[in-house]
Amino acid sequence: MSRLQTIFVPDWHGAGPGHWQRLWADQQPDALRLVREDETVPRRDDWLAALEALVLSSDAPVLLVAHGLGCIAVAHLPAAAAARIHGALLVAPSDPERRAQLSSFAPVPYAPLPYRSVLVASSNDPACPVRLAGAYGRAWGSEFVRMQNAGHVDTDSGHGAWPLGQALFQSFTQDTPGEAPSSATAPRASSFIAEPSAHP
Repeated sequence: MSRLQTIFVPDWHGAGPGHWQRLWADQQPDALRLVREDETVPRRDDWLAALEALVLSSDAPVLLVAHGLGCIAVAHLPAAAAARIHGALLVAPSDPERRAQLSSFAPVPYAPLPYRSVLVASSNDPACPVRLAGAYGRAWGSEFVRMQNAGHVDTDSGHGAWPLGQALFQSFTQDTPGEAPSSATAPRASSFIAEPSAHP
C-alpha cells in the first residue's frame, strides 16, 4: 500500500461506527477520508471541490473507496483529478433522481472512467434499483458485482467488516500503479459476477 493513497468517500450521511469504511480506514493510518458536514441537502459543487483537492494533493496514485452518493461524486470528478486515480471501488451507488435532496448530483455522468473500477450493487438497495446500477457500471466500464438482498451494503443491512469488499479492495492493491489508461482504452463492458447474499 506504500505506492497508493487510499481515499474513502462516504455516503451523504457519512460512515458511522461499525461501518465497513470506518473499519477499513482504522486499519490504514495513512488513508484519507472525505469529511462532509451532516447536510440535509448535499451540494455537488462543494463535494467535488473537497474531493478534487484531496486527490490532487496526493503524491501517489489514488485508490478511491466510495459508498452511496460518494460513487456519484467520483463519477463527476474532472479530468485532471481522474488522471491521478489508480482505481475505484464503488459500492451501492445512489440514484440522485430518486431523492430531491440529492438533485444537484443529477444527471449522473455516463462517460467511461479512465481507470479500473469495480461497482458493487445489491438486488434490493433502496437507494438505487439494481438495473440502474448496472447501467452505471456499463457506462463507466466497471466490473460489476451483484449482491443478492444486501440492502444498501451498510451497517443497517448487517455489513460490518465485509470480507467480500475487503477482497475486492485488495485486488486493487495488487496492481502495479502506472499511468491511467485514456478514455479510449478504458474498459467499456461490464463483467457481471454473481455473489450470494453477503452478511459477515
